[in-house]
Amino acid sequence: MSLFAVARIAGPGWAEGSGAFDQPGVNEHAAFMSHLADEGFVLYAGPLAGSETGRIRALVIIDADSAGEIRRRLADDPWTLDDHLVTTTIEPWVLFVGAERLAGAAKP
Repeated sequence: MSLFAVARIAGPGWAEGSGAFDQPGVNEHAAFMSHLADEGFVLYAGPLAGSETGRIRALVIIDADSAGEIRRRLADDPWTLDDHLVTTTIEPWVLFVGAERLAGAAKP
């Protein structure tokens, strides 16, 4: 497996004037992302710079085999299906500082 930094932003389905927690389907999106985290696919995820109060910008750190796997898995996100979120970039991430903490956090 390899680490990837994934950027996602509010898409055309985003309800303008509402923050992330007031968007339709927020509970379904949260459950989907929590499931991916429980599987160890999503390691970290969250909004950038307080953007959860407006048009969200999010960073997701994912442990996957390929960018294609990430696209396939995120395609099932309810917020992807209704265009609330759009994935803008998927970039391989080489972790230098803190790798030992990440490995330790993954152990039960």
